[in-house]
Amino acid sequence: MKVNPVDGSIDLPDHVDSSGVKPMSYEEEQLIRVFYEQKIQEVCTAFKFPHKIQATAIIYFKRFYLQWSVMEHQPKNIMLTCVYASCKVEENHVSAEELGKGIQQDHEIILNNEMVLLKSLDFDLIVYAPYRSIEGFIDDLEGFCRAGNGAFQRLEELHQMAISHADKMMLTDAPLLYTPGQLALAALHKCNDILKVFDFERYLETIFSRQHSNCTIEQFVQSINAINYLVDQLKMPSVKDMRHLDRKLRHCWDPSSRDEHKKKEKKSKHKSKRTSTDAQLNS
Repeated sequence: MKVNPVDGSIDLPDHVDSSGVKPMSYEEEQLIRVFYEQKIQEVCTAFKFPHKIQATAIIYFKRFYLQWSVMEHQPKNIMLTCVYASCKVEENHVSAEELGKGIQQDHEIILNNEMVLLKSLDFDLIVYAPYRSIEGFIDDLEGFCRAGNGAFQRLEELHQMAISHADKMMLTDAPLLYTPGQLALAALHKCNDILKVFDFERYLETIFSRQHSNCTIEQFVQSINAINYLVDQLKMPSVKDMRHLDRKLRHCWDPSSRDEHKKKEKKSKHKSKRTSTDAQLNS
């Protein structure tokens, strides 16, 4: 099976009937990617990996599927390979065997996809995430709050909430479009609206007074608002959504599985009907 990179249509061998195969839409592919990006976060949390590894793995995953379709490479396999590669790059090495055993998956799948992933990334493996920037701004805010508005004791609460918000940002397109500093300030801005720890506009003015930037405060605020808009628009797939999408994805990989699914469905309905008839006769 080959996927047309322009319109997403599927080219199948002559001996395969393609009449029943429907390629996945952009929205469907996006839901699948978000689902597996969230799975990356869950795997990294289970292994107690630092946020840096989690962020690196997610960005690898995003960049991989900028070039490929989920109809070409199994996202579950690529997800695991991204986690494995990010552990290597961030010098927190975990063997493929240990990773596979921890999530009950064949580690050979990870090793077989490693070179495919690295080639797709053009071996450009250095990734910058917003978490260190958040820590830097929190450190800077200690002096700002101590000097002016007496909210120093609430900075830790703001810090933790900003990290959680950054986790949501990582599931959007924002990490591919904006710098870590912009992402960090967007997270702090959103969380500060809730906690009211400091005067964000005044703090932003102090930052720009120390920097020589061609970007104005108004332009920067627009970027922050655009980032938070992406987070607000983030749609997480439900269990029902994933069942449908997973079934459709399997049909794209193996069109013959559609006929088998129909046979099972028909058999199940026939069995259910027969059971109902027997029950009526017995009553």
